[in-house]
Amino acid sequence: MDNAAGEQSRWRLLSRYYTGMNSSKIWIVAVIALVGCRRSPNAAAPPPATDCNAPSRDASVTVSTPGNPFQALPSADGCWVFVSITRGADNASGIAVYRRANGTLSLVRETRLAGSPAGMALTSNGKLLVVADADRVAFLDTDRLIAGHSGAVLGYLIDTAAKGRVYANVTPDDKFAFIADENSASVSVIDLSKARASGFAASSTVGKIPTGAAPIAMIFSPDRKFVYITSQRAPASYGWPIECKREGNNPANDVTPVNPEGAIHIADLGRAESDPAHSIVASAPAGCSPVRLVLSPDGSRAYVTARNSNALHVFDTGKLAGDPKNALIARVPVGTAPVGVAVVNGGRQVIVTNSNRFAGSTSDGQSLTVIDAGRVSGGAGAVVGSVPAGAFPRELRATPDGRTLVLTNFGSRTVQMIDLARLPASPGR
Repeated sequence: MDNAAGEQSRWRLLSRYYTGMNSSKIWIVAVIALVGCRRSPNAAAPPPATDCNAPSRDASVTVSTPGNPFQALPSADGCWVFVSITRGADNASGIAVYRRANGTLSLVRETRLAGSPAGMALTSNGKLLVVADADRVAFLDTDRLIAGHSGAVLGYLIDTAAKGRVYANVTPDDKFAFIADENSASVSVIDLSKARASGFAASSTVGKIPTGAAPIAMIFSPDRKFVYITSQRAPASYGWPIECKREGNNPANDVTPVNPEGAIHIADLGRAESDPAHSIVASAPAGCSPVRLVLSPDGSRAYVTARNSNALHVFDTGKLAGDPKNALIARVPVGTAPVGVAVVNGGRQVIVTNSNRFAGSTSDGQSLTVIDAGRVSGGAGAVVGSVPAGAFPRELRATPDGRTLVLTNFGSRTVQMIDLARLPASPGR
């Protein structure tokens, strides 16, 4: 897939570009290009462009992906973007590597993975990519991944008891990986040193943090005391009232509540690394089907997308552990089925993806909601505009320099780059 498929893709692009030329010229140009692009499996990574962080001339740029993109993760220097791909050619899945230059992205290669890659995380030095991948966790060397090295995939940690692994994060000190086991109502904690030393044996898993149904986000507090985990439905043992309807497009789903709210689980980080099963210290109601969570730059606020409430919920993190039922600050109504969320422009704005994921459409036409973080107490009054997106806009991540937002449109198989300097702004700001 790295070499043959890449060359086929380049030939198709060249053919389209040179449609107006005669056949002899096309062959000459194509042969020169393909010979120049061919690399051995162990070739060195191409040097990053010096202008890789330059903004585009357009406020938004969209490029196609070789399958359904789950997450796009920029490298530490912003010159590369790793995209987890599901259901690509021949139903293959893997990691697509894009080079970023001159305000756009160019597909360099794809590396196949077993399983179904979804959420990803990089270690602080950017050298190790950790991928939640069905019943396994994949570990990749990013230098080798960029270069097309045959040994880019370092190994897999397989845990057949952990179903539907969907999200990943790495502690700030790079010692542990946290993996959301969506279908097992738990978060696995993996000792990364033991994982490497053992060849990624399952025994390097320290244990599991019990959560409610479908945990996803796992975010570490800036002081490294807590990890905040979302789950879409609180455990029945909590005794929370039944307030949420079933998700989906069936009109009957809008009638009778069947589930309690989901939760933010607050786990003591030190305890989670040594005794995960007993690390939860509090849980806060977080709306119907809370899925993603991000923090403000100072860590004082948590922003949570409640997919089945069509809202962004804002929490005071100072109260989450000690007074969780009174930690909610505000609810901001957004579009249909919000999923991804990002804090941008120094914390002044929050961006939410309105996924409309249950509509079953693969056409463009969804949007992102732009929210003034300083006005969230005003509810709907905090919404200052929107940005067009593709079908099922899913995950958001700002580049390290904070100037560009990278978005995956899962349904339309595209990655979109958005210039943050040209977002809608509040009046008078």
